Amino acid sequence: MALHIVVCVKSTPTSVNVPVDPATGQPKTAGLPTAINPYDEYAVEEAVRLKERVPGSSATVLTVGADSAADVLREAIARGCDAGVLVSGPEFEGGDSFATSLALSAAIKKLHAEKPVHLVLFGKNTNDVGAGVVGVQTAAWLDWPSATAVKKIEAIDPSSATVQRAMEDGTDVLKLALPACVATVKEINEPRLPSLKGKMASKKAVLPKWTAADLGLQPAQVGAAGAATAIAKAALPPSRPAGVKVEGATSAEKAKKLVDILFERKLI
Repeated sequence: MALHIVVCVKSTPTSVNVPVDPATGQPKTAGLPTAINPYDEYAVEEAVRLKERVPGSSATVLTVGADSAADVLREAIARGCDAGVLVSGPEFEGGDSFATSLALSAAIKKLHAEKPVHLVLFGKNTNDVGAGVVGVQTAAWLDWPSATAVKKIEAIDPSSATVQRAMEDGTDVLKLALPACVATVKEINEPRLPSLKGKMASKKAVLPKWTAADLGLQPAQVGAAGAATAIAKAALPPSRPAGVKVEGATSAEKAKKLVDILFERKLI
């Protein structure tokens, strides 16, 4: 029996130089170039590989974000996913992992009602926030089993999946009843580049846009209004002071001066 796989992705800034508004203490991300979150690329690749492994299966990519986040859906389709859904609207702005996972779970329930979902894949975390909890929070909203740090999906059928989970002291092997949510790590695969056929399909793809109302949610449940946390203030790391240049006419003289400095600072 074929599988229906959903993979959740996020559009994140491609630059690490994100400025902070000194007046509000909040990151200024408006206008920054964005792309698919790098860790989500592995989840997308695994969804496509599972689709190829089990004939007749399909992969749907899902994201919560601004209208511009449709670009990451098209990127995932270009890499082999079949369809995409954008959850978007002003009510979703400013959400944290709690509010975002609720929105994702509602969208997954809607997809599940249309066509049963067997597995939901996530990247291990995002490169902008990095909490790494959206996968398990989404599973909690759905009341589905979940696993994080998954580095291999050994076997899968419509009723269960056997996965390897990376641990500090080795590897766990888990058998999950499906449907379930799984967060992958980079060791699971090597993401492919978009194919020409995939790029053509991504351009033609019609991407449904779902609002909170479409998902049966109230505006107060999502976005900043539904967030369980708030960023009080953000700041850039302090600039590193200039290094010390050890002068000397010869290498031996420079070495002696360096040793003197290390002794003076009680580093040796």
